[in-house]
Amino acid sequence: MADELTTEQRQLAEHVKRILAGEWGPTLELRDKIKEQGEGEEILRDLMVNLIYGEAGKRIIIEQFLSGVEASYLAFTDGVSILPLLASQDHKALLDGDKGPNTGGMGAYAPIPFMNTTLENAINENIMKKAITALSSEGPPYKGVLYGGLMISGGKTPYVIEFNARLGDPETQPILFKMESDITPILLACVEGNLDHTRDIEWRDGVSICVVLASKGYPDQPEKGKVIRGLEDLVNRKDIMVFHAGTKKIGHEFYTSGGRVLGVTAIGSDYSDAIRKVYDAVSCIQFEGMHYRKDIGRKALTGGNDSGKSI
Repeated sequence: MADELTTEQRQLAEHVKRILAGEWGPTLELRDKIKEQGEGEEILRDLMVNLIYGEAGKRIIIEQFLSGVEASYLAFTDGVSILPLLASQDHKALLDGDKGPNTGGMGAYAPIPFMNTTLENAINENIMKKAITALSSEGPPYKGVLYGGLMISGGKTPYVIEFNARLGDPETQPILFKMESDITPILLACVEGNLDHTRDIEWRDGVSICVVLASKGYPDQPEKGKVIRGLEDLVNRKDIMVFHAGTKKIGHEFYTSGGRVLGVTAIGSDYSDAIRKVYDAVSCIQFEGMHYRKDIGRKALTGGNDSGKSI
């Protein structure tokens, strides 16, 4: 049977073996769209009886599939209290319409139209605060930013897809560009343990959107060393901020040096205005092989998107 495995099957089997052995490596995903119970039974028979993935198929995890709208929810914490930031929505797929391979993120916007007070309270009380409490109960308190990757199912029920111990990229760009408050006292309050005495964050009016400009070949083998033109046209624009990611400066010129090169971010009076501004700014920048999605923020015009993940 082992001789009949495809290259992908061998890779998956080896990956599962490493996980079972307590080793961690690059994540490989096997996605099967099961439309009927019989199809699911056939897949399980192949895995566990026919052993199409070898010995690795003897142990499986069956996960719940969630449909809904993805959201990124970040909060400052001093290990006890939390101070939430604006909820945002990332765009992981490389191509328009959420097509193509997953990336580190091709753009994001904040706030998101489907977030309301009831939903935000549920996230704070049932997810973020409980996670902070659980972390503190197991050792030193976690201080900094907790990132919750969520799925909002049925427009009202939040589920956790993942946690990250950091600010998100590219969610942070539109969030911080829209932030009116000084971030320094907040960070100090996290360290000193008095975040509960910090006032709520003040935000600029409107909507903020970030569009990532990526190199040709990203995410697999991005090209590097391409000169970047047009950045000077966006200097001193109060409604535009260009965040550098994969760049380097040689003399007076900027060059590409990574997959995701720039995060062009704009703030507008509403979603349509912010979309117009950010793509006007993108049109000012050029480098050979530049790639970007042309639909960042458009999900907000229809209240988000319906997607799904297994948990």
